[in-house]
Amino acid sequence: MRWLLSLVFLTSCVALAQEYPTKAVTIIVPFSAGGPTDQVARVLAARFAERLGQPFVVENVTGGNTIIATNRLARAPADGYTLLVHNLQISANPGLYGAKLPYDTERDIAAVGFINHSPLVLVGRSALPAKSLAELIAYMRTRSLNIAHAGAGTTGYITTALFLQQAKLDALLVPYRGAAPALQDMVGNHVDLFFTTPQAVLPLIGAGQLRAYGITAKEPYAQFPGAASFVDEYGPKLEVQYWHALFAPAATPKAAVDKLNGALQALLDDPAIVRSWTSTGVLPYAKEQRSAEAAHALFRSEIARWAEVIRDNKIQAPE
Repeated sequence: MRWLLSLVFLTSCVALAQEYPTKAVTIIVPFSAGGPTDQVARVLAARFAERLGQPFVVENVTGGNTIIATNRLARAPADGYTLLVHNLQISANPGLYGAKLPYDTERDIAAVGFINHSPLVLVGRSALPAKSLAELIAYMRTRSLNIAHAGAGTTGYITTALFLQQAKLDALLVPYRGAAPALQDMVGNHVDLFFTTPQAVLPLIGAGQLRAYGITAKEPYAQFPGAASFVDEYGPKLEVQYWHALFAPAATPKAAVDKLNGALQALLDDPAIVRSWTSTGVLPYAKEQRSAEAAHALFRSEIARWAEVIRDNKIQAPE
């Protein structure tokens, strides 16, 4: 009887792997349309639809410092038909909110695979007299500058707070509703500095409208030849990789997760995709980091890392 039950279970798993998906799949994005996370999700949705033969529909669910969208995933049926494309913020929220979160990040959410990553870059308005990071730090010690961020508790906010604490500086933090309005005000000389992604600012830097002062990476970036490494200046705490990953409810069948992960790995092996990302300073994850198992291990380590950073630096969650 036991062998018969095992055979039935194995047969059902094989059937699921062969059949999934049999209907449209929703990919939740916790940000507005047009931003970097949304762009990644839409590339993924189009390629997954081609490979897996069913529509993959992106749904933007904003608000609550991405908690609303993440909770939507955590409470969804664990059948592979509701997914989430998110960034580093999902791993920082447990450290910021703790038991106030309506879900348990490690218990309720599983990483299907990590997609791509880039450092953050600190950019300044072109009218600032400082021409390098060293000059900027010296300048900030003599007067108060303001630094834009996309909301208290966001990745840029945490990185800004960490930079100020490590460099022992003060600044006025100015909230914006996303990168676009912050960059518009920088170009208009209304705000001084901003931590953001490379792809958001490369055209503005190329046009001479912004200057790149530093990147949150160990190695130099070809796109920012004059930008200093925050890791060299202030140590490994300021190595911040702004990543994107694909998530599913934790109890999603392995057969569905494996099929989704396989589709993701095929996307990451596409030379056209890789070229479009690397031209803007964004890198796909290395092959050894692409499995669902490796992704979940990295996800857990990121949660632990940001909880420690937030605690040690007394970074507060937004009210």
